Amino acid sequence: MNVLVVEDTVEIGDAVTAHMLDEGHSVDWCRNLKEAFGWLGGTNYDLVLLDLRLPDGNGLSLLRDIRAANNSVPVIIMTAQDQFSDRLAGIKGGADDFLIKPFSLSELSARMKLIRR
Repeated sequence: MNVLVVEDTVEIGDAVTAHMLDEGHSVDWCRNLKEAFGWLGGTNYDLVLLDLRLPDGNGLSLLRDIRAANNSVPVIIMTAQDQFSDRLAGIKGGADDFLIKPFSLSELSARMKLIRR
């Protein structure tokens, strides 16, 4: 899979990126919405792993733009925001799944397999 990781926390971005590479996926990692918009404009992805709290805004705005462009790329939100309202906003916004930080990398892999079906 070709995966875009949108995550501003270096430790999490490093861990997720290394795990994706170990599993044989291609990975681009960006740390803010501006970079993510650029990557999405020029590359086709099989999956987007999206943080919500980013330095230049909320990841939900990126998700809404992806869906408004009729882009059906699967999106898994990865966030520490664990309120029901946050999860509901993500799913209503077009996310395919929602992982609460901290999460295990094996759980991320399992959810990716479900999305690929």
